[in-house]
Amino acid sequence: MAITQSWKQRHWIIFLVAVNITSATGVSYCVHLSRNIVAELQALKQESNALEVEWGQLLLEQSAWGSYLRVEKIASSKLNMKVPGADEMIMVGP
Repeated sequence: MAITQSWKQRHWIIFLVAVNITSATGVSYCVHLSRNIVAELQALKQESNALEVEWGQLLLEQSAWGSYLRVEKIASSKLNMKVPGADEMIMVGP
């Protein structure tokens, strides 16, 4: 009877050690995944910030290239266009 109880206790101990090792491995793997996800998140945040800066620069560039003064200068100098006088305008409408 003592041999049977000792045998059962060993089985329980082996089982509990195996469960403990499996649990520790699972926790370690989850921490590893979590760290990788946090690193990826930080990289994506940096990329997002860089894209926002670039977007702001593009908006400034668009406003500079499309300013009325610049368009008027190019129209008059390169295309020989001029603002029509009141006598040259024709109103169309109802």
